[in-house]
Amino acid sequence: MLLVSAMTASRAQVVSPNYGSVPSGPATNEVLRLTLSEAINRAVRYNLGAIESNENTRAARGQRLVALSDLLPQVTAGINENVAQVNFTALGLGAVKIPGIPAVAGSFSYSTASASLSQTLFSYESIQRFRAARTAEQAALLSYKDTLDVITLTVGNAYLQLIEAHSRIEAEKAQVQNARALYDQAVDEFQAGTSPRIDVTRTEVQLHTEEYNLSVTRNNFEVAKLTLGRAIGLPLGQAFEIADQLPYADISPPTVEDALKMAYHSRSDFRSALNTANSAAQGLSAAKGQRYPVVAVNGDYGDQGATFGQSHGIFSFQAGISVPIFTGGRIKGEITQAEASLHQRKAEAENVRGQIDYDVRTAFLNLNAAKEQVDVAQKNVDLANDNVARSKERFVAGVTDSVEVVQSEQSLASANDQYITSLYSHNLAKLVLARALGVARTNFSQYLGGR
Repeated sequence: MLLVSAMTASRAQVVSPNYGSVPSGPATNEVLRLTLSEAINRAVRYNLGAIESNENTRAARGQRLVALSDLLPQVTAGINENVAQVNFTALGLGAVKIPGIPAVAGSFSYSTASASLSQTLFSYESIQRFRAARTAEQAALLSYKDTLDVITLTVGNAYLQLIEAHSRIEAEKAQVQNARALYDQAVDEFQAGTSPRIDVTRTEVQLHTEEYNLSVTRNNFEVAKLTLGRAIGLPLGQAFEIADQLPYADISPPTVEDALKMAYHSRSDFRSALNTANSAAQGLSAAKGQRYPVVAVNGDYGDQGATFGQSHGIFSFQAGISVPIFTGGRIKGEITQAEASLHQRKAEAENVRGQIDYDVRTAFLNLNAAKEQVDVAQKNVDLANDNVARSKERFVAGVTDSVEVVQSEQSLASANDQYITSLYSHNLAKLVLARALGVARTNFSQYLGGR
């Protein structure tokens, strides 16, 4: 029960929404040999989580540019052709008779070419909003890097599950062969009159059971292939096979204390959370900065006349300071919102700090347990193989019936299943440790191997 619970917990850690992807094109007729490294590289390009996170980074960059524009000069230019006719009577001047001035003037036309410039010389609010947007962009970039780390764990786990399923197929094939050999031997002995009919029936049931298990295992293998293909964006219907088997290989991890130091420095999700909190603090400063004076200038210069050949220069210039006197509580409300957001972001950053501590310590526990499970499972396989060999010898010698042989075969199947599960658990524990340290994307091969 403890082994099953540990495996359930390990598998639960890698359940992720990053199994979606954008198919990378049409399928080809050739069978693609896919290494672990190639699978991860494909996921970086086509996995839906990576694509969305990258677009979020671009959106944050756009927000920074918008905030920067409030601090830079704004220049516009234009050319206008104007045609007008004025009715002085409609303006209330019809009752006044002015010699030489008709009641209706026009039509007349004039042309204008102008350029205008506006510049905010000082706005503490705009400065802080730009800083907040810049920090938010850095947080988004770190979040993207963290997404790649998570996707590496997701794809690595899918690849490991495929290796596990393939190993189970090979083990089940061996069980089918053993069961068929035992069944054939029971039939021969029954026909020779040295064995009862019940031995034939019993071994035939065992043979069908192993054939059933082989069918289930093959189906699980095909489903695991589809899962991996979805995560890395393979073309729909693309045939492929895995090129890496990743046999058992022990590692020498750092101490827990050193691992925690490394994780706090390397985990992009933690650094992103800290940057998000800093951005919220700058957003609070921007909200408070709305109470400060804003210094701005604007002006325009143009050329105007009946025609451009008969034109004359025109210009205007303005400079001023604006100070908010009464805003009906708007600024206070925005400050309150910004303070609440800052407290939330700080709490989230501390939560990530605690999650890192949990992830690292749990990864070490699972890694140590998985290593012990591999050792024990290997011993059980050796003992089960020896037990099967002895049972078959006893059955051939007529010392025992087929019950003992069938039971020994079942024990061997259980031992092989435990060994395959332990290998998967050990490889997954190493990959989860790399993720806990924040180096899964860059150093996965050092923890798992593979090409």
